[in-house]
Amino acid sequence: MGVDIAVEAAEPRDGADRRREQRGWYWYDWANSVYSTTVLTVFLGPYLTSVAKAAADAEGFVHPLGIPVRAGSFYAYSVSASLLLSVLVMPLAAALADRSGRKKPLLGGCAYVGAAATTGMFFLDGDRYLLGGALLIVANVSFVISMMVYNSYLPQIAGPEERDAVSSRGWAFGYVAGALVLVADLVLYAGHASFGLSQESAIRICLASAGLWWAVFTVVPLRRLRDRLPVRSAASPAPPLGSSLRQLRETLRDLRRHPLTLSFLLAYLVYNDGVQTVITQASVFGSEELGLDQTTLIVAVLLVQALAAAGAVLMGRLARRHGAKRTILGSLVAWTAVIVAGYFLPAREPVWFFCLAVAIGLVLGGSQALSRSLYSHLIPRGKEAEYFAAYEISDRGVSWLGPLVFGVAYQVTGSYRDAIISLAAFFLIGFVLLSRVPVRRAAAAAGNRVPDLI
Repeated sequence: MGVDIAVEAAEPRDGADRRREQRGWYWYDWANSVYSTTVLTVFLGPYLTSVAKAAADAEGFVHPLGIPVRAGSFYAYSVSASLLLSVLVMPLAAALADRSGRKKPLLGGCAYVGAAATTGMFFLDGDRYLLGGALLIVANVSFVISMMVYNSYLPQIAGPEERDAVSSRGWAFGYVAGALVLVADLVLYAGHASFGLSQESAIRICLASAGLWWAVFTVVPLRRLRDRLPVRSAASPAPPLGSSLRQLRETLRDLRRHPLTLSFLLAYLVYNDGVQTVITQASVFGSEELGLDQTTLIVAVLLVQALAAAGAVLMGRLARRHGAKRTILGSLVAWTAVIVAGYFLPAREPVWFFCLAVAIGLVLGGSQALSRSLYSHLIPRGKEAEYFAAYEISDRGVSWLGPLVFGVAYQVTGSYRDAIISLAAFFLIGFVLLSRVPVRRAAAAAGNRVPDLI
C-alpha cells in the first residue's frame, strides 16, 4: 500500500505568528553571513595559503595524503572538496527534511557544527595546514546544507505575494551583519599592535569570532521557526529515508519533463560557479598576486557589501524595462569585463582594486536576485519547493568546478593572473547557454502566465 503523506500547515499562518516567524527567519541570514564574508571572502584564503607555504617543501609543495599540491593551490582545492562533498550530502539532507518535516533540528545541527569548526580556526597557526583544510571542509559543508534548509522555509512562512519582500529583507540582514563585523575586524586587524596582538593572532581571533557570532545568533531562528510535521498514514510503515529518496527521484523525473527549465538550471549552474569562485578566490588573488595587505582587502569587501544591495535595485529597474533575461545576459558581459580587468590590474595599486570591487558589487546582488526571480517563472505550479531545492543544489552544491579550475590553472602556470582569467570561461559559456533558453516558451510550458517582459 502506498504512503499517504500530507504536510501540516503548508500555507503560512496569518497575522502576528507569521510575522514573528519571518523575523526569526531573517536572523539566520544575520547569523551566518559573517562566516561567508569574514572567513571565506576575506581572511581564510590568504591566511591558510600562508600556513600552507610555511609547511611547504623546498619546491613549494605540500603533501596532503601523500599528494603533491602547490601550497598556493591548497585553499582553492579545499573549497572545491567541500563543495563536492556538499553535492553528495545535500540531496539526501533536502529530501529527508522535506519528507520528515524536521527542518529545525537539521538547521540547528548544521549551524552549530559549522560554527564549532569555524571557532576552531583559532587554533590554526604555524604549519597546521591540514587542520585548516579539514575545518574549512566541515564548516563549508555545514554552511551549504544549513542554507538549503533555511531557504526551504520561505514558502512556508510567506505567501506568494510577499515572498520577494521577505527574501529581500533576509538578504539585507546578511549584508548589514557582514559589513558591521568587517568594520570591527578592520579595527582589530589594523590596530593589532595597540591591542598587544600579533597580526596572525588578530586574524585567528577574527576567524573564531565569526564562528561565535554564527552560534549566538542562530538561537533566534531556532526559537521562532517551527517544524511542519508530516502526517503519515497508519497503514504505511515506510521509513522516512526511503520516502525521501523516492521523492528525490520523482523530482528529477519531473525536471526531465520540463527540458527548458532544466536548460536554464544548466546555464545558471555554469555562470553561478564563476560568481562563487570570484567571491572565494578574490582575496587570494589580491594578496598573493597584487601584493595588497589585509586592510585593503577588508575595505574592498566592505565596498562590495555596500554596493551589492544598490546593484540589485538598479538591475531590478533595468529588468522592468528590458526583461530579466536580457539584464542577466548584460550582467554576464559585465562579469567577463571584470575578470579581464582583474587580469590587467597593476600590483600594489589599491585604488584600482577598489574600482574592481565597486564593479563586482554592482553586478553581484543583481545577477543573483534576477536569476532567482526568472527561475520562479519556469516552475510548474504546486512544485515550488521541489524545484527550488534543485535550484539550491545548483546554487551552492555544484560550485566546486570553478575553484578546481582556479587551483589547477595556478598549479600548472604558477600565476594567479592566469588562474583568474580562466574564470572568464564560466561567464562566456553561461552567456551562450542562457541566450539559447526560450524563457517565454519555458514559462508557458510550465503552465504559467507569461509576463510582458521576462
